[in-house]
Amino acid sequence: MKKAILATKVGMTQIFNEEGSLIPVTVLQAGPCAVTQVKTVENDGYEAVQVGFVDKKEKVVNKDAAGKKSIKRRHGVNKAEKGHFDKAGVSGKRYVREFKFENCADYNLGDEIKADIFEAGDKIDATAISKGKGFQGAIKRLGQHRGPMAHGSKFHRHQGSNGSCSTPSRVFKGKGMPGHMGSVKVTIQNLEVVKVDVENNLLLVKGAVPGPKKSLVTIKESVKAGK
Repeated sequence: MKKAILATKVGMTQIFNEEGSLIPVTVLQAGPCAVTQVKTVENDGYEAVQVGFVDKKEKVVNKDAAGKKSIKRRHGVNKAEKGHFDKAGVSGKRYVREFKFENCADYNLGDEIKADIFEAGDKIDATAISKGKGFQGAIKRLGQHRGPMAHGSKFHRHQGSNGSCSTPSRVFKGKGMPGHMGSVKVTIQNLEVVKVDVENNLLLVKGAVPGPKKSLVTIKESVKAGK
């Protein structure tokens, strides 16, 4: 992997290309990400670059004791995390992830990774946690068919037979049934970067990207690029 970045989902819109065709795009706030640690084979057993994304807001706690007001300032991170970020010379970060770049040795603590590492026409893979749909039935969750909707029917939106009674006298693993839908890690491959706004660190990606607005999205160069 040569390039990757963390982003947050802004939303969807549409743009027109040079030929005048309308293209639906997802707008991603990509970076800037700060390098918080460079892992090496000697120290960690493998090479990787750890990056942080989105500054944590400082918290102000007011305490009244004996009629006096004291203000305690925190950086939104615990003592161990603060020491880790201070060593890299960056502020406290909300998201921390690792990327196994091919050129890990070229990165230094505190370096910034911005949206300009990508350009229009690049193929990427986008990974995020999909929208949670709560508890859903088998029809919505798995696309199963419903039963007759006549008055005499007692089978409308049930998932159907779960298994025979005598053989095997149990329900097989993997049987499609109602349950929690969504809120799982989803990766969409071979998405195309339509436009890069370097000044505002924005990526415009053709099509839909998993997850709700403001959710974290991991952008990597496509593993199938050029195939």
